[in-house]
Amino acid sequence: MTTDSTSGQNALGQLYEQLGACVETAYEQREDHSYDGLKISSLPDAVIRVKEAVQVGKVLKIANQYGIPVTTRGAGSSLTGGATPIRGGWVLDLSLLDHLEIDEENQLARCGPGVVVAELQAKAAETGLFYPPDPSSKKFCTLGGNVACNAGGLRCVKYGVTRDYVLSLGGYLANGEYVQWGRATRKFATGYNIRDLWVGSEGTLGVVTDITLRLIDLPSSTRTFLGVFQSDEIALSSPQALRKLGLRPAILEYMDPWTIDCLQKYVGTEVFPGIEPHPMLLIEVDGSEQEVEAQGKLLEGWMAETALTYRSAATLEEAEKLWDVRRQGSSSMKKLASTKLNEDVVVPLDQQVELVRSVEELRKRHQIKIGVFGHCGDGNLHVNLMYDEENTEETERAVSALRELMSKVISLGGAISGEHGVGLAKTPFVREQFNDAEWDAMRAVKNALDPKNILNPGKIFDVFHPWEQKKISVTLSWELENEEPKPQEA
Repeated sequence: MTTDSTSGQNALGQLYEQLGACVETAYEQREDHSYDGLKISSLPDAVIRVKEAVQVGKVLKIANQYGIPVTTRGAGSSLTGGATPIRGGWVLDLSLLDHLEIDEENQLARCGPGVVVAELQAKAAETGLFYPPDPSSKKFCTLGGNVACNAGGLRCVKYGVTRDYVLSLGGYLANGEYVQWGRATRKFATGYNIRDLWVGSEGTLGVVTDITLRLIDLPSSTRTFLGVFQSDEIALSSPQALRKLGLRPAILEYMDPWTIDCLQKYVGTEVFPGIEPHPMLLIEVDGSEQEVEAQGKLLEGWMAETALTYRSAATLEEAEKLWDVRRQGSSSMKKLASTKLNEDVVVPLDQQVELVRSVEELRKRHQIKIGVFGHCGDGNLHVNLMYDEENTEETERAVSALRELMSKVISLGGAISGEHGVGLAKTPFVREQFNDAEWDAMRAVKNALDPKNILNPGKIFDVFHPWEQKKISVTLSWELENEEPKPQEA
């Protein structure tokens, strides 16, 4: 166990007394909760699977008293190590807090953090309501994690991200005291907006146990297009071009030629037979049948004039075939190397071409496989670096490319994460994103709400010692102090 002091044992003893069977210390359970989608493992001392929200307060009171690190977890689908207990301590599993109520009259959803996003969407749809945020992991990721990272997804271009639907958050401060930020109302201008401060804070400022979301009317119709374009300049100027036509697509997805080439080799067939890999856009419009018919005609006219060629889907089955092109891009890349880093960077719309050009230059200069696809409607492009981590020399080239990518994004006025969060993977780069005043202000907030630094420590602010760096990844490339490495604990 990483906590073997007398105080640690006393804390665990109190935990057993108050929560009993909710506390698990068997090695198998601790190992299962030692990592998330980043696949970097750090063994916790205990796993606590709470069944009631009030139990969260009890856990945090004990942890705060004894200074025990607490890492909150849902489905463990984070791609950045946000749910990895890198400082040991306790993992607080909220997946059983999955209460869900649809309030049709007020167009609200009252949810626990353990509710799976797709289940919320399905339940809302039964009453003709709609929860738009749709991360690609929606079939298994939970709302608590979505709130923690301010998750987005494909529909962000029209509908926005998680923060745009959160009306109120209930939960517990680091000291175990209950708070509610915001209310179940469409407006709230009373006091500081700490609700939005919690959204995207990755479990470092409090633990969410109750979420109230606003819902909107469910679109009754959709239409999907897939087009091929002569250049990145044309494809990536589509957000501005479509806006000038009065079009606001629900989905606007970009795939670069390298990604298309990779996909075609993976599936063994050409997306558009006889056409060499070019940039592609997947576009979907939604609304009432009349709205979609009108938007579809405008979009078809634009495609006919602008694209090299295109297809549109007349049925859901045909739309699914077009969607397969977008979905298989990531899968095809995974076949190229042992390690794949998905960097969810975001830049202003008019800087997307510059970002893609920079990636092309990095690909050639560092001889690294890099593909770009993602949500060009809001500037959130996913840059995927593939390399074999067993190959030291190739790994060093990938690390150099990653460093340069993050610096380039910041220089373009962008952000190193648009929807995945900082976690462990981006902690080495996050300091470059902020000036001293901004950094100090954020640290002051953290110190005020979590003075003992027990909530998800090791994320956002921390610099890792060399022995810890090995536990994280060679891709987290801090310039570390020259210290003798400490032995890793078993």
